[in-house]
Amino acid sequence: MALVDVRDLSIAFAQGGERKVVVDRVSFRLEKGRALALVGESGSGKTVTAQAIVRLLPQPAASYPTGEILFRGRDVLKMSNEELRDMRGAAVTMVFQEPMTSLNPLHTIERQIGEIIALHQGRAAATRTHIVELLEEVGIPNPGERLGAYPHQLSGGQRQRVMIAVALANRPDLLIADEPTTALDVTVQAQILKLLKDLQEKIGMAMLFITHDLNVVRAIADDVIVMQKGEIVEAGPMADVFARPRHPYTRALLAAEPKGEAPLGDPTAPTIAATENLRVWFPIRRGFLRRTVGHVKAVDGVSLAVREGETVGVVGESGSGKTTLGLAILRLIRSEGPIAYCGRAIQGLNAKAMRPLRREMQVVFQDPFGSLSPRMSVAEIVEEGLIAQGSKLSAAECRRVAERALADTGLDPSTLDRYPHEFSGGQRQRIAIARAMALDPKFVVLDEPTSALDMSIQAQIVDLLRDLQKRRRLAYLFISHDLKVVRALASEIIVMRRGKVVESGDAKAVFASPQSDYTRALFAAAFANEAAPESVVSQ
Repeated sequence: MALVDVRDLSIAFAQGGERKVVVDRVSFRLEKGRALALVGESGSGKTVTAQAIVRLLPQPAASYPTGEILFRGRDVLKMSNEELRDMRGAAVTMVFQEPMTSLNPLHTIERQIGEIIALHQGRAAATRTHIVELLEEVGIPNPGERLGAYPHQLSGGQRQRVMIAVALANRPDLLIADEPTTALDVTVQAQILKLLKDLQEKIGMAMLFITHDLNVVRAIADDVIVMQKGEIVEAGPMADVFARPRHPYTRALLAAEPKGEAPLGDPTAPTIAATENLRVWFPIRRGFLRRTVGHVKAVDGVSLAVREGETVGVVGESGSGKTTLGLAILRLIRSEGPIAYCGRAIQGLNAKAMRPLRREMQVVFQDPFGSLSPRMSVAEIVEEGLIAQGSKLSAAECRRVAERALADTGLDPSTLDRYPHEFSGGQRQRIAIARAMALDPKFVVLDEPTSALDMSIQAQIVDLLRDLQKRRRLAYLFISHDLKVVRALASEIIVMRRGKVVESGDAKAVFASPQSDYTRALFAAAFANEAAPESVVSQ
C-alpha cells in the first residue's frame, strides 16, 4: 500500500460568481522513503494539490474537493476534525516558503518547537534536551544558546532550519515542503536541500516537494510530476523525465533558464554612477544612555563604476551588503565616501538638490506585489512618478506616456485601468519596470527583480531588461544571488561578503576562473546541479 494515494482529485474555487477548476482529475502515488517533486509555473495547481492532502485548502471553495486522497489507506477527505488534528503535525507536516511568516514572532524558538512536541507527545516529551537535539540535527550552531532567540534574531537560513526542526519533531511519515528554498541564497539553498535529503534517509519518511526550480528537483527528487493549468502533463522517475521529456510543456520548462550572453561593456562609454571607498556603518547602541559600542559594517570600502549601456552585477549572500550598496548610491540611506552621478558629486546634496536627479535614477524591487499599491490602478502607478516630479504634461499626455511605457515592457496598454491583483507575478514585475521607464531614466538599480518569479518568467524579464538597455543605453546595477541571471546580464561583476568586495572584474573572466575561495564556493553551490563551467567544477 502506498503511503499517499491520490485518485482523480479535482478542486474548484469561486471566482466572479463562476466556478473555476484549479486542479483537474489529478492522480499519483507516493511510497514511504521516496521524494516526489510537483513542478510547474505559478497557477499550475501544485500548492493547492499539496494543501488538499492535509485539508488546508483556502476558502471559499466553489465545490468540495472530489475524488479520493488516501493516507495509509484512509480517505483524508472523509476524516473528522479530530482525526485531522491527530494527523497534522505528527504523521504529516509542512514546511512553507517564508519561515518568517510561519514562525510566531512573539515566541522563542524553544517554545515553538516544544509546543508541537507537547501537542502530540505530551508535555513531558518537550524537554529542553530534546529540543536542543532537534536544533543540532538541523544544523543550528550552538543550539543551547539559541533556545531563547526570537525568529527576527536568526538569519533566513536559520529560520528555515528551525521550521524543519518543528516539522520533524514528531518524526512524520510525510513531509510536504512548499518552495522551502526559493527565497534563500544559493549556498544556504544547497545546505537546506542536503539537510532535507539526509534527514529523509535517516527517518525513512516520504517527501512531497513543491517547486518551480528544476535545479532543486535534480538535487532532491526520486520522481517528478509536471503540472500545467491544474492537470498532470508528465510524470515518472526524475532522471527519465529530465533526460527524455515527452510533453512540450516539460521541454519548455527545462529550456526556460536565462540564456544569451551579456552585452560587452564599452570602456569608452561615459560613467553614469561611481563610488569610491563607500561606507555604510550602522551603530550598535547599548545601555540606558544608548551609547555606541560598535558598528555593523554593512558596506565597508566599496568602489565601483557603472558606464552607459553597461550592467554591473553585485552578488553575494544575504547580509553581504548588496541592497544597502544600491540604496546608498541612490542616496536613499546615509553613507560616507564620494558618490558621483554623470560626473557630478552628489554625496553632500540635500533632498531639494537631489530631487531633479531622482527622475534619472530609478529602482526596481524584488517583490512586485509589495512595491505596487493595491489601491491604485496601473495607470496611476505608472503616472505617479511623473506627477511627483512636477511634470507639466497634461492628463492626456501622462496617459500616453504610461501607454508607451507599458508597451515597451510587453504589456497591453488597454490594461492600464486594471489593478495589481489582476495580474500574474511576471506581469506585476513588468508594471514595476514600466513605472521606472516612464521617467526615462539613465541609471536603474535592479534589486533581485527575478528571484520571486518562475523560471520561464525569469527568462522573459531578463530578455526585456536586455532589450530596454540596448534601446535606451541604460546603466544597470543588478543586485542578485541568482548567478545564472547575473551571468546572462552583467558584463562586470562584484562579489561581496560581509560588506567588503572579495572579487571583481570582467564577468566572463570571473565566471571562468574565480580567484577567491568564497567566489568558488558561491559558484559551486549555484551550478551544482547543471553543466557548470569546467573551471568552476574543477576548482
